[in-house]
Amino acid sequence: MPPSAPSSPTRSGLEATFLENRDKLLHFLRARGAGDSAEDLVQEVWLKISRSTPGPVAAPLSYLFRTADLLMIDRFRSARQSGHRERDWTDANADEAGASPEPSAERRLAAAQEAGRVLSLLESLGPRASAIFRRHRIDGLAQKQVAAELGVSLSTVESDLRVAYRALTEWKERSDEA
Repeated sequence: MPPSAPSSPTRSGLEATFLENRDKLLHFLRARGAGDSAEDLVQEVWLKISRSTPGPVAAPLSYLFRTADLLMIDRFRSARQSGHRERDWTDANADEAGASPEPSAERRLAAAQEAGRVLSLLESLGPRASAIFRRHRIDGLAQKQVAAELGVSLSTVESDLRVAYRALTEWKERSDEA
């Protein structure tokens, strides 16, 4: 035996203690309420002790139980905080009844009425400007394609789009003020 051999357990001694008492740790965690997570927690204990260098540990079994207990507490706290975040998000995004983030019937009706007003505004600009806006912004055609389709110049398309954008901007500003 080398003269410098330590008298207390080393890291490899901690790993050996873990391997000898793995079933005890698993039982301990299940008894403390870890349930199906007990296996995962035992694996986390192994990873923690295999990656760290705690130095000599006087009571390796107690050290392992304490590590397992702390990991279980951390997991419990993390799950609880996740539940709080989920509840807070649901509260912030659900309607008054807490049912769904889907729009209520009132909101859908208001959106449909607003869309009708926007369509009326576009129609009031004239059939060509309305058609150009729809083909470019709603149907996604390039301005050149819209010009070719309607038999007008590219500058006419650009001009009609500017008129439509200006009208929509003014309408938006008026509706924000109201």
